[in-house]
Amino acid sequence: MTIQTASTLLMLIIASAALCYGSRQLQRSRHLMRKLNAYRILANSTVQKRRMELYEVRNRAKLLEDTVSGSASAVEKMHRAISNTTFSLVDRFSKDDEFRKNAHKARKTHDNASKKVYHAVRTTSKAVHILADSLFITKAEKRVILQKGNGAKQPDKDP
Repeated sequence: MTIQTASTLLMLIIASAALCYGSRQLQRSRHLMRKLNAYRILANSTVQKRRMELYEVRNRAKLLEDTVSGSASAVEKMHRAISNTTFSLVDRFSKDDEFRKNAHKARKTHDNASKKVYHAVRTTSKAVHILADSLFITKAEKRVILQKGNGAKQPDKDP
């Protein structure tokens, strides 16, 4: 064997070793990239889960407020229909003018009082919603922000 053939063979062995080493490094890098991508997906899904829980709390609070307000409106309409029917019948069938005047005053007093009561129910519902928002939802938002900022899981207990 000549020196030229030996050096060519040596170069060929070095090139194939370098190719094998590069291939092995590529496989290792791909494996690490898959692991890193899995961790990224897990972290994103955890953050997304916390966000969805926060949205769920907000939506439940809003649904509760809307339910109370809607129920109050429905009860108010039914109450108004019943009272209008009753006062209209009293007005129609009463024969005494003094009794009609008293019934008319009673109707005005009743209508004003019932409007105030139903308005108070709606206002109280909104106030409770604001209170719940400031106490629970804001605390949940802070917890989500702290968990996102630290990268470590915080305990779910309230301090």
